[in-house]
Amino acid sequence: MRVVSLLPSATEIVYALGLGDDLVGVSFECDEPASARSEKTIVVGGKDTRGMTPAEIDGYVRSQFAAGQELYTLHADALAALAPDLILTQDLCRVCALPSGQVDQALDYLGCRADVLSLDPHSLDDVLDSILLVGQRTGSSDRAQALVGELRARLAAIAERVAARPRRRVAVIEWVDPPFTGGHWVPDLVTAAGGIPVAGRAGQRSVETSWELIAAESPQVVLVAPCGFHLPGAIEQARGVVSRFPDAEVWAIDADGLVVRPGPRLVDGVAAIASILHPEALAAPPGSTTRVA
Repeated sequence: MRVVSLLPSATEIVYALGLGDDLVGVSFECDEPASARSEKTIVVGGKDTRGMTPAEIDGYVRSQFAAGQELYTLHADALAALAPDLILTQDLCRVCALPSGQVDQALDYLGCRADVLSLDPHSLDDVLDSILLVGQRTGSSDRAQALVGELRARLAAIAERVAARPRRRVAVIEWVDPPFTGGHWVPDLVTAAGGIPVAGRAGQRSVETSWELIAAESPQVVLVAPCGFHLPGAIEQARGVVSRFPDAEVWAIDADGLVVRPGPRLVDGVAAIASILHPEALAAPPGSTTRVA
């Protein structure tokens, strides 16, 4: 089977299922594993936001949407040349990846008969179910079930370690200018790690808020996990919010690796958050988190 992934989390799922050789096309944002962008055909492009501040990125996104423009460009000719059997995309967030409707239109125009699978999880359980779904559509159900079984076993082990320990209030910041708190599966990660999620809405979209409203939730731990950034960028942004939470611990986490991409590494994210909340019970995965204040 020839598979094209239009979002980083789907690329991670494909590789985790041992199907890297079947993957022929990816998005320019697919960076895990690092070889994905160099070895596969890039079929989706977008603006290089490196060097832009969070406020500048937010302004660009808003201006594109106001003008009726998309954030991503589908390289239709490159996609057609790959002759894929299955295309993995999403409809969850227009900011995160190309919507499936745009893919369907391109396929109709090209006369391509690829199957399009939209992965749109809203919870941690949904993320695990999406792995099973990819397994079903790629003829690798046994591998998917084994992988999900391993991930659930890891979650159960973490839950056992933190079960009897005090739970602290945790606010996850998904964007800093303007502030957004994490929704969808992010509160589930906090709960699974032995914390109490505040200021976010489980199973629902992340929405713009204010620092005052976040502070009013009295978080004891503020976890800065800006979408689109790994740990170095999260550290830089976390330093800018320290003064807003004088009574809380402020931490940075590898957002793209562990929090915001709905793939297998979310379980690593649970372990990383648990190591923050219960350091006596779990050690932090290397290079995953940094305390800023």
